[in-house]
Amino acid sequence: MFHALAASTRRDILRRTIEREQSVSTLASEYEMSFAAVQKHVAVLEAADLIVKRAEGRERLVRANPEMIARARALLARYEELWRSRIAQLDDLLAEPTTSSGTQPASTTDTAENHRTEEGE
Repeated sequence: MFHALAASTRRDILRRTIEREQSVSTLASEYEMSFAAVQKHVAVLEAADLIVKRAEGRERLVRANPEMIARARALLARYEELWRSRIAQLDDLLAEPTTSSGTQPASTTDTAENHRTEEGE
């Protein structure tokens, strides 16, 4: 699915077929590439089950598959939640207090000094 959505042309084809069902030839007329190239993009989207293609006479009509789009959206929402949580954790770690000179807090420094004193330095 993500491979199918990786190309901007395929994302645009998907967007256009969400709006309304279109023939492959109508889709192809909007791009500066060959009809065969657009057919290949459509085939990738169809293999990912993001669009459905049907024959009507000699034309091949393409429409978005709303169920699969909803599944993709839910999956992306879960990933977004996961990464937002990880970024928040990183923000918390980076916000740990330090002294004004940028060194570790005094308690860490005191421990290191106490250790040197105990060793007889």
